[in-house]
Amino acid sequence: MDLTYPPDAEEFRTEIRSWLEQNLPKGWFEPGFEMSAEERKKFNEEWPQKLYGGGWICATWPKEYGGKGLTTMQGVVLAEEFARAKAPMRADFFGDTLVGPTILAHGTEEQKKEFLPKILRGEVRWCQGFSEPNSGSDLASLKATAVLDGDEWVINGQKVWTTQGHNADYCFLLTRTDPAAPKHKGISYMLVPMNQPGVEVRGITQPDGTAEFNEVFFTNARCPKDNIVGGVNGGWAIANATLGFERGMSATTSYRRFEAEYEEMVAAAKVNGAIGDPIIRQRLMMYYSKIQLLRVNGLRSLTQTLNGTKDMGVIALGLTNKMFWSEMHRDALELALDISGTNALMVDYSYNGDGSWPGTGRERRRPGYPVSAMMSAFFFSRSETIWGGTSQIQRNIVGERFLGLPREPKAAGE
Repeated sequence: MDLTYPPDAEEFRTEIRSWLEQNLPKGWFEPGFEMSAEERKKFNEEWPQKLYGGGWICATWPKEYGGKGLTTMQGVVLAEEFARAKAPMRADFFGDTLVGPTILAHGTEEQKKEFLPKILRGEVRWCQGFSEPNSGSDLASLKATAVLDGDEWVINGQKVWTTQGHNADYCFLLTRTDPAAPKHKGISYMLVPMNQPGVEVRGITQPDGTAEFNEVFFTNARCPKDNIVGGVNGGWAIANATLGFERGMSATTSYRRFEAEYEEMVAAAKVNGAIGDPIIRQRLMMYYSKIQLLRVNGLRSLTQTLNGTKDMGVIALGLTNKMFWSEMHRDALELALDISGTNALMVDYSYNGDGSWPGTGRERRRPGYPVSAMMSAFFFSRSETIWGGTSQIQRNIVGERFLGLPREPKAAGE
């Protein structure tokens, strides 16, 4: 693992920094910068077009599909500089980061030509249709079905925890296309239009009053026959490829938000005297040490990618990293509350006095949500050990597939 980036990568870093300085709002890099609600709305509307104009959306994609054809190293530098500037890097998370790379790697030429340009231009929005009410961690037990009817698939079933389902134009959906096959073998990965009869989206209201998660009901909904990625009944492998993109997208940048939190905690503990508690100091150092482990593991992943290493250890590293950082962050937010004491219960409380919290971006807490930004981050951290694969399931996978431990006993009737 060479910690020194090559000269051409550093030259590219200078180019990215210059572009960001020229295109982000005036004052973005100054301490205490804020935008009004109107300015924020305008920024959110205009920024995707600026990204597209600069060629930074999916810039590592080949030029024939609209990308810049950046090398892996250039892609890493691009992600690092956007993270350093705290600048949004995507037009649509699910399109840019999950289904787009999946189509690029496993889709047909027709699918690439149909969907990739629209993802790059921000013309279509996507949601992920994987989890079901009784098929979350055990995703292969899903019950939603698709039956071929001429040139279309007819879909029936329910999905849940579908983020941004209410705004999406398409859903990359897992359905059962062969009920007689073993549960991992009879699943297909479909690109399903959302704006059609037979698709009903119901928001799941969260404690903060938002409903970005949804239930989605499919009742004789239709999907073109050719909108299957990876072939009929080949969906399980494609789903795992998509989850791999989700877990590996920020190998050298994810630690940065945790470092910002750590620095805030130390500063607050010095101000209120909590730093004098040896247990608090020990927990702070534990958090710092784990952040550095996360940083080094990110560099290990990068090195393996650059070297083209594709062994079981690389796969296991991706799985264990997800477990590691999500549990680390859950514990860290408990530490944040302990440093604050009862002040953490105050609606407008924050370490720095401006109501914000590292990792939540430049937005403030939602009106009417009776907790501080820090407490909101604490609540959200509880979910991080669940989405993208629960820690319990990841441990089973690592134990059974990589350590050779006995498989978990099945429940009666399975």
